[in-house]
Amino acid sequence: MNQTLRGITYVSVWVVIWGTVASLMDWMLLTGEVYETGTSGQVITFVVYGVATVVLATRFAGRFLTPEGSDAPDQQ
Repeated sequence: MNQTLRGITYVSVWVVIWGTVASLMDWMLLTGEVYETGTSGQVITFVVYGVATVVLATRFAGRFLTPEGSDAPDQQ
């Protein structure tokens, strides 16, 4: 697979993961009446899950974005 296409797919999957997980948590917090729609609690929920997703995506990037046919980055 083309490296550019692989990178775009990787980022797209992480955006879907972030949106799904953050939305489910938001729904649970709204249902539990922890905060109301449009409050700062909702913003904080999505930002915290966004940061967590960026950290995870960065940590796992090496496993999925290495060029085909190479097991590890070049080491000298």
